[in-house]
This record gives sequence, structure tokens and C-alpha cells, in this order.
Amino acid sequence: MSSGLLARLWTSIRRTAQKPAVRQLPYRGLQLANFLCALHLFADHVATLSYVQGPSMIPTMAASGEIVLELKWINAQKLARGDLVTYVSPLDPTRPVCKRIIGLPGDVVCVDPTGTYAPSTEHVVVPKNHLWVSGDNMAYSRDSRVYGPVPLGLVRGRIYARVWPLTNMTVFPGNFDYID
Repeated sequence: MSSGLLARLWTSIRRTAQKPAVRQLPYRGLQLANFLCALHLFADHVATLSYVQGPSMIPTMAASGEIVLELKWINAQKLARGDLVTYVSPLDPTRPVCKRIIGLPGDVVCVDPTGTYAPSTEHVVVPKNHLWVSGDNMAYSRDSRVYGPVPLGLVRGRIYARVWPLTNMTVFPGNFDYID
């Protein structure tokens, strides 16, 4: 009796396995794995959506948080003053940070225009392969005024656009006025 039950079970399994939908499962599984791998590579090396929050970038970004499009495929030589960049915090390597580029390699920048961390008359030359960054809301920003120039190796990407909330969707221009 048990052999008859096993035979019927085996026959049922074979019939199910021969159905077109079931036969395509391994193929669909491989397609899903390929898609997930491509999505991972795209997010790590091309672009991703990132959540940005905190008071340091007010009025450009809301303190309550916004979702932005972060371009990861960037040429460090094409970064410009005024660009918004994300980088790994020199103070806490587990924390990504978003700030505005104030100075490029070779630029002479005022260490702290507010005079909070250094005299407003103190200037520094941005070293090669470094950026000088600052939050738009300097009163609530820990930036190059605190930890100095940021190595280009810590830069993760450039913020291209705000995508959420939809009412504030915008592409960020890289314009920045400075005095020669």
C-alpha cells in the first residue's frame, strides 16, 4: 500500500514538473538574480536615491529630510564650487554627510567666515586631492571649518536633484558666486 502511495505521489510530482509555469521557475529565478545584481551594481557605481536630513543644509534641504538623486559615477576633476557632494564623515566613518563645495585643490579659502572656530581673517590653501566643504546653515554645520579639507577619496557622489517631496522636486545647479 505504501508503494502504491509513493508511485501516485511520484506521478503527481512529474506531472506538476512538466507544466510550463513550473518548468520556467529556475529560469525566472536566474532572471531575478541577474536583475538584483544589476540593480546592486547600478546603485553602488552609477546612481542611487539617498535620504538627506538635518539642519546643516537649510535652506537648500529641509531639516526633516528629503530624498535626493545621488550620482556616484563622478569625475573628481569636474567637481565645481557650489556642487553638493556626499562623502564619508572624517569624524564618524559610519556616517555619510552632504555639504556644498566651497574650495577646490589650490584655492585659498577663509577657514571660518563666521569666526566661530577660527578668526575670520585666517585663510588656508586647499591641498591637492582635497575639497573644502561647508553646510549652507553654518550655525548648525560641522564641516571643513571643524575637520579641515576633505580628501577626494572620501567623496561618494554628487547630489543631482531632489526627488521627494514631489512639490519641491528640483535639479540642483552647480552655480556659485565667488571672488577672485
